[in-house]
Amino acid sequence: MFHQLLAPVAGNLGLSFLVGILPVLAVLVLLGLLRRPGWQAALAGLVVGLIIAIAVWQMPPSLAVNSVVSGAVFALWPVMWIVLNALLLYNIAVESGRFDAFRAWLINHVPQDKRVVLVVIGFCFGCLLEGISGFGTPVAITSSLLILIGFPALEALVFVLIFNTAPVAFGALGAPITVLGAVTGLPAHTLGAMIGRQLPVIALLLPFYVIALYGGLRSLKALWPLLLVAGGSFAVSQFISSNYLDYALTDVFAALGSLVCTLLFLQVWQPAPDPEFAISDAAEKRATEAQPIAPWQGWIPWLIVSAVVIIWTHFSFATVGAQAIHWPGLDKAIAITLYNNKPYAAVWNFQPLATGTAILFAALITSLVIGLPINRFFACIGHTIRQAWIAVVTVMLILGLAYLMNYSGMAYTLGKAVASTGHLFVFLSPFLGWVAVLLSGSDTSGNALFGNLQVVAARQLNLNPILFAATNSSGGVIGKMVSPQNIATGVAVTKLKGQEGVVFARTFWHSIILTVVLGILVAIQQYLIPWIIPVLPTGH
Repeated sequence: MFHQLLAPVAGNLGLSFLVGILPVLAVLVLLGLLRRPGWQAALAGLVVGLIIAIAVWQMPPSLAVNSVVSGAVFALWPVMWIVLNALLLYNIAVESGRFDAFRAWLINHVPQDKRVVLVVIGFCFGCLLEGISGFGTPVAITSSLLILIGFPALEALVFVLIFNTAPVAFGALGAPITVLGAVTGLPAHTLGAMIGRQLPVIALLLPFYVIALYGGLRSLKALWPLLLVAGGSFAVSQFISSNYLDYALTDVFAALGSLVCTLLFLQVWQPAPDPEFAISDAAEKRATEAQPIAPWQGWIPWLIVSAVVIIWTHFSFATVGAQAIHWPGLDKAIAITLYNNKPYAAVWNFQPLATGTAILFAALITSLVIGLPINRFFACIGHTIRQAWIAVVTVMLILGLAYLMNYSGMAYTLGKAVASTGHLFVFLSPFLGWVAVLLSGSDTSGNALFGNLQVVAARQLNLNPILFAATNSSGGVIGKMVSPQNIATGVAVTKLKGQEGVVFARTFWHSIILTVVLGILVAIQQYLIPWIIPVLPTGH
């Protein structure tokens, strides 16, 4: 059995941290400074990671390669299986004219103001898509819609990436919180409740933050009632659902609540017209021209997929035929030194009826309902594969690196170093989750990596374990906006394919700012308002 090394560089944790962070820095530099495509940055990070894992962390080459392959397979199923089917649904909507109909419905029923459309689509609708599918598909679909309305592609992507943070911890039907509960041994419903007392603050802030970026202070003054309704209704719904209903459907309930409240509010209040943010005459003309398809039909694909996923979840279809496949040559072949030499499991949970299959089922139903000919359905499949194959390769590489860092012990060295900073850990805790999701693109994977480390460190420092386990997930959601996996999926349907580095550079500092805000919130919750933290049930 290979025992992970925690301080392989001269027995010094600080020096080991500096070497262990090099694969992450390679990805950041190639994306952010050199503006290289995502697959190149991920490949460079993986090469650096393999060299360091084998030469410095003394990981046997066979285990190193096996861990990379394990991560790449996880990237294919379930992650990209969800993405591919969500993009297929999007392409069916485009091919059948329902996407144009959706745009026409928006222009006919929402004020002719790009700032309003940005909130309704980028925030409210994007949060709904995150609750259903996640893994970057909300970024791809909502940015495409904003581009059709008249936004430049780069602006559209940056804004929706920032918006695609508030719902992530409860995305893909609460999977991140379920995993967080499993790895920490803490009740998932209690963790969901705590996250539901952090992220609503971010959700309330986000519409104001993005509109300030897009339109400046004058837009904040002009739109603040709408921003308060959109962010406030989402925040309140997120808090109530996560604390008193079901954390698995929190995003779906919160996003639907925000979407309905915002659209109803716009029936009684509208901002004063501002020519600078008016929807272009060309876009408006296309919407008001006689449409072959009624605008309301633009909602059909999204209503069908929402209903299918809710029913799929309620009846636990994903568990039917599920198999836990113990990865040959890797499962329990490594001891996690940080966790008292606990054998490191390598189990691939293969679910034929996973969420991706639910979305495929929704795509089939949508095709039948709208009468899409079978040859056009298969044309949509071909188009989806051509769109997404680079994103698939990028995600396989980045998740291969994430798994390599986990199994080699590099990730645990990084985590232990941060946890060794004493009470500065209170502020740095969100950045652990941020780094984990930057690498993996998944809050679920980030929780699996550092969730338990946060609890161990919190108990050593006499801090609240519930708060810091939740903070790992909340910090992770902000790292989502700079994750190569998320950006690669987002650019797949735009003209920015291959320019992930440009998008990364635009979102990086916003991600840092929001993580700092979360760090301050965590310190306030720990030291000033500890009563806000849910009480841990007896026996934990």
